Amino acid sequence: MGQRLANRSALSLLAGLGLFTSCCAVRAAEPQRPNIILILIDDMGAHDLGCYGSKFYRTPNIDRLAERGMKFTDAYTACSVCSPTRASILTGRYPPRYNLTDFLPGRSDRPDQKLLRPVINQHLPLEETTLAEALKSAGYTTGHLGKWHLGGEGFGPKQRGFDVSIGGDQSGSPASWFAPFANSKGKFMPGLEQAPKEEYLTDRLTAEAEKFIEQNRARPFFLYLAHYTVHIPLKAKAQMIAHYHGNGKPGEQNNTVYAAMIESLDDGVGRLIQKLKSLGLSERTVLIFTSDNGGLSVFEGPDTPATINTPLREGKGYLYEGGIRVPLIVSWPGVTHAGRVCSVPVCSIDYFPTIAEMCGLKNTPAVDGVSLVPVLRGSNELPRAALFWHYPHYSNQGGKPGGAIRAGNYKLIEFYEQGRRELYDLKKDVGETRNLIEEQPALAKELAGKLENWRHEVGAKMMRPNPAYVPNPQAADGSVTLPARTADIHGVQLRHEPLPHKNTLGYWTRAEDWASWEFQLAKPGAFSVEILQGCGKGSGGSEVAVSVAGQTLKVTVEDTGHFQNFKARTIGTVKIDQPGRYTLAVKPLAKPGLAVMDLRTVTLRPVGK
Repeated sequence: MGQRLANRSALSLLAGLGLFTSCCAVRAAEPQRPNIILILIDDMGAHDLGCYGSKFYRTPNIDRLAERGMKFTDAYTACSVCSPTRASILTGRYPPRYNLTDFLPGRSDRPDQKLLRPVINQHLPLEETTLAEALKSAGYTTGHLGKWHLGGEGFGPKQRGFDVSIGGDQSGSPASWFAPFANSKGKFMPGLEQAPKEEYLTDRLTAEAEKFIEQNRARPFFLYLAHYTVHIPLKAKAQMIAHYHGNGKPGEQNNTVYAAMIESLDDGVGRLIQKLKSLGLSERTVLIFTSDNGGLSVFEGPDTPATINTPLREGKGYLYEGGIRVPLIVSWPGVTHAGRVCSVPVCSIDYFPTIAEMCGLKNTPAVDGVSLVPVLRGSNELPRAALFWHYPHYSNQGGKPGGAIRAGNYKLIEFYEQGRRELYDLKKDVGETRNLIEEQPALAKELAGKLENWRHEVGAKMMRPNPAYVPNPQAADGSVTLPARTADIHGVQLRHEPLPHKNTLGYWTRAEDWASWEFQLAKPGAFSVEILQGCGKGSGGSEVAVSVAGQTLKVTVEDTGHFQNFKARTIGTVKIDQPGRYTLAVKPLAKPGLAVMDLRTVTLRPVGK
């Protein structure tokens, strides 16, 4: 009996030692670090995917990604145009901190601008630590495929922590979507010098991504796949365009070329998912899918507008939701709950700290973003009071310079030309149709103060008056055309609606709101005044005063059957005796119907011409 007890004790000791050894081995082994694939689309709108409500674009593979991951409804970019957002993704910091607040090289100042833009950096400063550099120092293999647009020679992906770089340079868009692949300067895109004739760029970047994954299957990797799709010039494969039949109805998604581009993109996402599965990498690879700004909703080249962002207001280049809200899908196997939808406001500045935490990075630089890991694990809140934007530029799409803040459900926009502010409750009014600036003045003042403090904190560069400003100059034939887009808005609800089928002053639902234009006159004289107005059925009859140079003409608005049915009407004659700068104002005197009118242009024509 004693011997058995001795033997049992010995076995227990050995077992204990074995268990101790096993526990030590578990503690010593590092947890398997996930691979990261960040897919960044160029100019994709927040509702350009089936899983975000589109009934026209076909995205079954991306939709399945959303089904197995988390879909964000309130995801934002740090800017309404590309380069600043791309910089924010790589640094986790707001663009004003490194003075890169517009697309590169930026739009030159023009005489029709009231304000001059601040001079911006022409590359992402080398002092900024990038996500690729942080991951590379932690043992990750890093790859950049596609659009870079953050600097040219000496400031490219390989100088910013990427081991592999294909297709990226200073260019913002491809000169050719089909091989041979050229950039905006007519040179080959780096790494794409050899390509089968007529190969499609989106397909090629997908193939390069598959190759990168295959070559790095045995080590942790970070792949930044920055597609040029769906940026202009819009080009797609003819056989895919034939899959779609747009109805041409204004205000709806029906661009067949754009749809075909999205289909090629979706095919590529499906290929990447299948590649990960075939290599046994699916369960340890995080997939992040998003866009760099909202969808292009105005005319900017052939086959545009690209898309419509309804119910969001406006699109790329604007501080309204259509310009800065984007799709975001994160699939983190074993962490994200399949099919979960998250409404917590998040931003492109958050990707750096999120990926850093996912990958176990230590001693990362200070960032403005916060890690999304808590919400990916199921939390419904983040430790952040507000999100901010600063865009001291005139966008190519018609957006005016300004800043914005979102705190909770409220968003305040401040326009730099006049200091005019707009306040919206995004929970009740995601389309930003009801300006609450007069209803909640205390809240507006509080948010404006926070926005101002933030600008000082990040060192935001501001605009200055343009001494060469020439508003609405007189044409060679002596006429002066005052389009809706150049009007100064006075009031609360009146606004310029830039969508191509509108291009008007609309939402004129308050008689207190009015508009004015400055114009430059070189040849004085007598002018007939013509308005191009539309008015919905039953809303006619408003009395309006048009004043210029101390003279006032009164007109009764005509019912044209629809606010976008525009009718040209000559309302009288004015005489201007001296050359110089003048202001024309349009003010309602009475509004019996739903709205005053829609007003597309006011034109002064020399009498007798």
